[in-house]
Amino acid sequence: MNDENLVIKAQSGDEFSVNFLLKKYKSLVNKIARSYFLTDGDIEDILQEGMIGLYKAIMHFDVDKNASFKTFATTCIKHQLQSAIKVASSEKNKILSSAISFNDTSQDDDDNEFELLIPSSLPTPDDKILEKERLQEIRKKIKEVLSNLEIKVLSLYLKGYNYNEISKISNINKKSIDNALTRIKNKLSFLKNNF
Repeated sequence: MNDENLVIKAQSGDEFSVNFLLKKYKSLVNKIARSYFLTDGDIEDILQEGMIGLYKAIMHFDVDKNASFKTFATTCIKHQLQSAIKVASSEKNKILSSAISFNDTSQDDDDNEFELLIPSSLPTPDDKILEKERLQEIRKKIKEVLSNLEIKVLSLYLKGYNYNEISKISNINKKSIDNALTRIKNKLSFLKNNF
């Protein structure tokens, strides 16, 4: 049975189909969620939001549209994560306000490039220009504090590669990868206090 038929059954209340789709696309949620870095936060919170986005995709997918379920699910997961980050940017949820995405699909050499996504409640165009300048400053600071090796390891990790795959691609042993990720987390902790 294809995804579209499973979605129709899930939308009709078939829990087996819902659970099957949630399990099938959990790796997609993991891959997308890894592109969001939460300083001093828990990846489980981000994964949970991603699963909520997947569930919403199952419940709202329209088989008559010209998109595959996977494409629709990817969009819903990303929107759910971005919405959660915006909500979390309020004062009462300060820890989540430092969520950052390191994706940059506009660059050819994306191993050493990344884009920061920081939620904004800035209402005016002037504030948006200021925010853009702030993001450029943060990106510059991150490039200053991380070594090329750390940027490469982080980039591969955020793309969903596991330690074994990063080790093969980069020719680095797994312990060095683990150490690099620990250093990265420590080095980027300045973002929480300074930006």
